[in-house]
Amino acid sequence: MQLTSVGEAHDELDFEILGNEESRPIRLNTNIFIDGYGNREKTVHLSWFDPTADFHNYTLLWNHRQIVFFVDEVPVRVMRKVDGKSYPATRPMWLQASLWNGEPWAMDTDQKKINWAYGPFRAYFKDFKVDGCPVDGEGSDLASCSSPEYWWNAERYWKLDEAQQMAYEHVLEHYQTADYCIDRPHPPECGL
Repeated sequence: MQLTSVGEAHDELDFEILGNEESRPIRLNTNIFIDGYGNREKTVHLSWFDPTADFHNYTLLWNHRQIVFFVDEVPVRVMRKVDGKSYPATRPMWLQASLWNGEPWAMDTDQKKINWAYGPFRAYFKDFKVDGCPVDGEGSDLASCSSPEYWWNAERYWKLDEAQQMAYEHVLEHYQTADYCIDRPHPPECGL
């Protein structure tokens, strides 16, 4: 699932569920593109539950202070806005959900290939809900998206609350397996 804008210098927020190999936990990869540049990936093992056994809530909270990726109300990734640092612009975006062949990128080694005999592959969605700032196709009315009239701009959503922060730290300590801020040279927003 992703939110994405239009154009080469697009912004994008991605939830990507990777793998279903027996004896290995399924991974959740998140990525953030800013002005067309991605490689801001963070990955967690979803070993505290089986994401294929039932429906789960995958939520994005995005406001002018932070972006939070949640799984069943547990924060699994946070990007805070820092003045002068890269942060997705407020521009018109749309939501996409798809299944795609991530084989050349998402597999651990070049030797692992998708077994197409297991197809067709399907994804199911339930209780789908979108809260967003309505804008025209040109985005000329984007300034209103920072309005306090929208629930996500309320001060209580500017940072994680104490329980969310504790849950997030638990995910980082026990389940995070990849972090672009640690694994390779990174953009200036790292270190937050």
